[in-house]
Amino acid sequence: MRSAEGRDWRGSASAGRRSWDGTPARPARARGGDRSFGDQTRERTSGSRSRTARAGTDQAPGRAPRGRPADGDGEAYQSGHRQSGPRQSGPRESGPRLPDTITAQQLDPEARAHLNSLPNDLADTVARYLVAAGTAEDPERGYEYAQAARRLAARVGVVREAVGIAAYQTGRWAEALSELRAARRLTGSDDYLPLMADSERALGRQDRALALIREADIRTLDRATQIELRIVESGIRRDQGLTDAAVIALQVPELTSGRLRPWSARLFYAYADALLAAGRTEEARDAFSRAAAADADGETDAADRLDELDGIEFTDLAESEDPEDATAEPI
Repeated sequence: MRSAEGRDWRGSASAGRRSWDGTPARPARARGGDRSFGDQTRERTSGSRSRTARAGTDQAPGRAPRGRPADGDGEAYQSGHRQSGPRQSGPRESGPRLPDTITAQQLDPEARAHLNSLPNDLADTVARYLVAAGTAEDPERGYEYAQAARRLAARVGVVREAVGIAAYQTGRWAEALSELRAARRLTGSDDYLPLMADSERALGRQDRALALIREADIRTLDRATQIELRIVESGIRRDQGLTDAAVIALQVPELTSGRLRPWSARLFYAYADALLAAGRTEEARDAFSRAAAADADGETDAADRLDELDGIEFTDLAESEDPEDATAEPI
């Protein structure tokens, strides 16, 4: 189940499918240190929201924890077939209050089709939770909405996908793995592999992360997903101290093709990081410059990294102000 390139589960332009690239909501960006697919993706979202919460008026999926079947009123409807019997009226809300501006019609039609096994009222409520999860500016709030959808429809693949991405975006790596495994099992899609591999990496399990990358059938993946897998692999190689291998993993034709894609900024950024780790500072500076130029939406901190390499430092006057001066009597 493939989403259209260039759109994410929020319905906005993104670096590739499913908002691994370019979701607005993202945790605070860490400064310095090792950055990889996950380092950027975890900061931003990830890289990957999904079609499950791609919302917006122009809709026509990217931000998996432990997959125990949910309890609650919605569970009876999640076997893949509508069940007979009286249908309860009114929406079933099992979590945080949904904004009135969010409607089920904002959900991506492809994702909505996966909710057809649910009664209409339940499907509408789950759809609204998925939209809310995809549009929440606060990742923790988005996670709460995704969990609410899970409580109502734990056997629907796109719901587990949404929870997995939300867990990933909030740093719940083990939970993200569990939910994305469930989504992969339910949907048969390998599109989740970059997030799964990066979660394994975040847990310090590089061998498992590499195994996930190796099991991907590249022929079935779109180019954006293939690039994300390479970015994860590059980060793993740097973790292992194999800096030259980290650089080689990212040497793809798109580095020099001259054509910008939605995910170009992330590719250039990861390549710059790999070059820097390999001691190739001048080449890294050039790659950070290209990343900054391609990053119109501020998805990465490439411009800041470039300033660091140029020796430019910015001081936050509010933070550097002497507390004693702040309380001194005016002259």
